[in-house]
Amino acid sequence: MAPHDESDMPPSGTTETVAEAIRHGIRTGQFAPGQHLVEVDLTRRLGISRSSLREALRQLSGDGVVTMSRYRGAYIGTLSRKAVDDLLEVLEQLVALAAARATRQTVSPEQRTQLRNAVDKAARNRASSGQADYIALRQGFYDALFEIAGNRELPRVMPLRRADLFRAQIRSFQTAEQQDAHVTGYQFIAEAVLSGDGEAARDAVLRHFAATRAMLADLPEAAFGQD
Repeated sequence: MAPHDESDMPPSGTTETVAEAIRHGIRTGQFAPGQHLVEVDLTRRLGISRSSLREALRQLSGDGVVTMSRYRGAYIGTLSRKAVDDLLEVLEQLVALAAARATRQTVSPEQRTQLRNAVDKAARNRASSGQADYIALRQGFYDALFEIAGNRELPRVMPLRRADLFRAQIRSFQTAEQQDAHVTGYQFIAEAVLSGDGEAARDAVLRHFAATRAMLADLPEAAFGQD
């Protein structure tokens, strides 16, 4: 696990802020999938009471980001192959919906630029970026796509927190070539969306997720948790 820098953590306070601090730690590599969360350490670092921390952990457990066990305590979750398959099934349908819907919208010059910039940034920083950038750049693509789609419910129902955990979990097992191929999938989706071709956009999404599943099939068992 990368050494943590407390200055990178969001300010402490409410239960939601504490939960976001832990999610932030996952995105930046301060907390690794499977890592045990020590209450004494977290209460000191975040400046909170033990009861506030436990409430935040319960919230994260409900999101599927933290696992709580009577014997092991709380720890950052890990996704099994089955859990990853389930997550991708949901993500695929929602992204396909967003892409198809985006082709029916009038895309402003600002939105067009935002989507292209998101893809370009991911392409330039794919294999060389740190974990925080790796996750943020990928989320930037989806943010731009959802903005064009124009359905405000899509970001609310997307399992983004589990997606962050998934990205953090597999990143160290991916080759540079696999990361390159993943970003290429974004490029095909963006091109189809901006062309206004709904069928091509949906096909690009389905191909992207098929390639993701093929990549996951090549990863070792060590990349996944247990059911």
